[in-house]
Amino acid sequence: MRYRINWDWLGIGASVICAIHCALLPLLLTSLPLFGINIIHHLGFELGMIALALVIGSYSMYHGYKKHHHRLTPWLLFLLGGGFLVLKQLFPDYQLLLLVPAVALIIYAHLLNVRSCRSHNHAHADDCRH
Repeated sequence: MRYRINWDWLGIGASVICAIHCALLPLLLTSLPLFGINIIHHLGFELGMIALALVIGSYSMYHGYKKHHHRLTPWLLFLLGGGFLVLKQLFPDYQLLLLVPAVALIIYAHLLNVRSCRSHNHAHADDCRH
């Protein structure tokens, strides 16, 4: 039996991990700098989490769009959420105000993509690749 990765659920998981990191880590792990560890405002870690969410999500959205439902709504919601993530890094004073809609939009885009793929019921168009 062949194992298949559900990219939408992986994207949702990455978004949730990112939200936990951004919301709880500063509250729970403020003692890390005492031990010489500073990942709370580490630019490399922040950019890595954003890149991970955007890469996994982009593949997931592409797969759902191209091979299943051909709907742009999940893509647009995902890109809007990704834009909020990037803005969060550019405007650190508004980080929490930008983080909440970013995570909500990305998770909703993945859920809509899953729902659209399931309801599509494999009624393929001419440009489907499977």
